[in-house]
Amino acid sequence: MSSENQRAELQSQIWKIANDVRGSIDGWDFKQYVLGTLFYRFISENFSNYIEGGDDSIDYAGLDDSVITQDIKDDAIKTKGYFIYPTQLFINVAEKANTNDSLNTDLKTIFDAIESSANGYPSEQDIKGLFADFDTTSNRLGNTVKDKNKHLAAVIKGVDSLDFGNFEDNQIDLFGDAYEFLISNYAANAGKSGGEFFTPQSVSKLIAQLAIHKQESINKIYDPAAGSGSLLLQAKKQFDDHIIQEGFYGQEINHTTYNLARMNMFLHNVNYDKFNIVLGDTLIDPKFKDDNQFDAIVSNPPYSINWIGSDDPTLINDERFAPAGVLAPKSKADFAFILHTLNYLSPRGRAAIVCFPGIFYRGGAEQKIREYLIKNNYVETIISLAPNLFFGTSIAVNILVLSKHKTDNKTQFIDATGDGFFKKATNNNVLETEHIEKIMKMFDDKQDVEYISKSVDNDVIATENYSLSVSTYVEAKDTREVVDIKVLNDEIKTTVSKINGLRAEIDKIVSEIEGV
Repeated sequence: MSSENQRAELQSQIWKIANDVRGSIDGWDFKQYVLGTLFYRFISENFSNYIEGGDDSIDYAGLDDSVITQDIKDDAIKTKGYFIYPTQLFINVAEKANTNDSLNTDLKTIFDAIESSANGYPSEQDIKGLFADFDTTSNRLGNTVKDKNKHLAAVIKGVDSLDFGNFEDNQIDLFGDAYEFLISNYAANAGKSGGEFFTPQSVSKLIAQLAIHKQESINKIYDPAAGSGSLLLQAKKQFDDHIIQEGFYGQEINHTTYNLARMNMFLHNVNYDKFNIVLGDTLIDPKFKDDNQFDAIVSNPPYSINWIGSDDPTLINDERFAPAGVLAPKSKADFAFILHTLNYLSPRGRAAIVCFPGIFYRGGAEQKIREYLIKNNYVETIISLAPNLFFGTSIAVNILVLSKHKTDNKTQFIDATGDGFFKKATNNNVLETEHIEKIMKMFDDKQDVEYISKSVDNDVIATENYSLSVSTYVEAKDTREVVDIKVLNDEIKTTVSKINGLRAEIDKIVSEIEGV
């Protein structure tokens, strides 16, 4: 099945589930139940496949729980990170969902059991709280147990009907696509609930390619504002698994999104020992201080959020911010994330960061930080993308590429906002493969192309008050119609002559009337 067909089928099925529970569950809450159920189905199928080991004679779902020995359970948890008994599998719960009068409490018991199965094992922190946002006893599902069970059954049966084979073999990012679709259909709630953290898959693909460009292998990849993990997983999808040797790291401040990121790792068969996603405020409480040399960093940090900044006098001495000699403004934390990222970047690494354009031309502290970045030759490329690529904003965002191993003292600017760099779509514009390839070729070549790309000496950037706006250095193509002055003057003369002739005729008519 093609990616477009898979995407259309997925969206159709999800919308059918939504219609079944419409009016009973708030749209944003509904998103959590669909994604949680999708995850529950995946880990159930994945766990069954592991136990069966490709032996068609074994049907794990049909076994009695009593046949499971402690040794089997121990080995499974050490490998998969969790354990699911046959009766707890999604397929068995879905089969009886419509007739199970205790469905909501049974689900809570199952989810608690799956999470607690990892207690005392290395995977405990990776499993703990995964189902926290799938509250099966919440009044959001209905005021009575009967209503709760009815709505839970509708979601479970709907997800049960999805037919995509193995999750990891799909042409699309099934989890990411489901998430993006649900966000776009509940736009009113996106702002209050964190819709800003989802990076469209096409942009994620470009960012991943920029960060790992020409690196045959990297030690590990990191996202300091991990969101749902889509950027990290695009790196996995774009490159052979072995290229990322030590795995995927990320920090996320939003608890719900932190859970989604961990779910997403499991959904893409990234085992618990190959990812380390942590909860916390990256700027105030960074979790990887002792493990902070990453060969690749990808990030779409929140735009211009407030942070404590200068209200905490100790931050100016923080090793992440001290070298710049100034903190990012309290009302605009963008450069705080950038300096954090730079500090975590290894000497051979690259970082690709989605940025709000304003940070590249404003004065004050932001100008001083840009000066620090340019004087130390950390900025490799600034790419201006087409408008309306991100859900919830039409702004033409930029991608900042940082590097600590540049071989020249120039900074590249690419204007990828024009025709040929994106596909216009009904809701949001899209970067297709051909557009990404075009941008990557320019990034790799570092050749000047009129109206599109230019590499600028850092000394020149200094004369422009360290502006890093692409428009400062890449001249926009003049699309106005070229006017031939000689032809225009001839036309004016002809027009004036005609007007004079008409006036003469009008004067003659008026004179004849007055003479009567």
